[in-house]
Amino acid sequence: MAAADPPPRGGAAPVLRRSPSIERIPEDARRILLRLAGELWGGDVDPGALAVSQLKGAMTNEVFRITWPGGEGDPRKVLVRIYGQGVEVFFDRADEVRTFECMSRHGQGPRLLGRFANGRVEEFINARLSQTLSAADLRDPEMSALIAKKLREFHDLDMPGPKDVSLWQRLRHAFFMSPSLIMARNARVRCSEEESNQFQLNKLGDEIALLEKALSGVNQSVGFCHNDLQYGNIMIYEETRQVTLIDYEYASFNPVAFDIANHFCEMAADYHTSTPHVLDFAKYPDIEEQRRFVQTYLSSSGENPSDEEVENLLSLIAKYTLASHIFWGLWAIISAHVNKNIDFEYIEYARQRFDQYWQTKPRILGSN
Repeated sequence: MAAADPPPRGGAAPVLRRSPSIERIPEDARRILLRLAGELWGGDVDPGALAVSQLKGAMTNEVFRITWPGGEGDPRKVLVRIYGQGVEVFFDRADEVRTFECMSRHGQGPRLLGRFANGRVEEFINARLSQTLSAADLRDPEMSALIAKKLREFHDLDMPGPKDVSLWQRLRHAFFMSPSLIMARNARVRCSEEESNQFQLNKLGDEIALLEKALSGVNQSVGFCHNDLQYGNIMIYEETRQVTLIDYEYASFNPVAFDIANHFCEMAADYHTSTPHVLDFAKYPDIEEQRRFVQTYLSSSGENPSDEEVENLLSLIAKYTLASHIFWGLWAIISAHVNKNIDFEYIEYARQRFDQYWQTKPRILGSN
């Protein structure tokens, strides 16, 4: 799950782990940084006098803030994103880069400044003018309405490429296909027998098939979905109150109910605490919060949704929370064994997502 980089709005800034040298950055990325210093700011900075800070809170990639001191005004900054390993089973990196470039060209999110073998350099969005949200912001009624309207706009984007639903293929790929099958099996081996039984990993293939059957035959809207709408991937411009969604690694065409369900699940998380892996599902929005979000989402296109439309979407969202739990549970198991440089308790996170799946499935799907 990608995390945004500027400090969260309305709370303490993310803790920075200072890096003593540029050695943490790959050589090909360093060459881009030296070139960019001259191209962006000319003689205003010393290209070699840069400071490297790793941003805490990113769970898919390693993200570094690069700062050149000196010059007039704020220090000059860019972001370096080094791609995490193993996540290719959940999204196609080439598709993600194309999405980022397309969104950048249309003024959505940061500009792409350069690409290297295992990552990219991005614009650092001015934190004085815009900030990422905090976990508490998601529960604010005004902010929630802004997010709902922006998400509807995002879903309606006419993006290039195939418009097929990706969710089920990604889930099958993550669990069944090479190399993800090997990684999933390794996760089962490395988990204790008690943990493996608790996760019920041997049943997940059947569970994915059950969900796909239950949800693929219904009338529902499909759009271009963010698929990772946690608070750190939402920015607010303070002056205009304009919301922007950032970090499109997992973005693809999917049922819009899945995207909303995933957003609701993210209200249980706070990735900027001393225990960022701990989830509190007591913070999942109650039915009135959900209904307000859905009504705002559906009406933002200028239409007046019927009660039946609202209730149908709410019902679908509840079911897609189950797909969200499996998706991010599998993501965490795979990430635990390949992302050694990222400080996050992936297995404990997976435990909570799978526990939530098995606990809520009977209520949501009945006897299935």
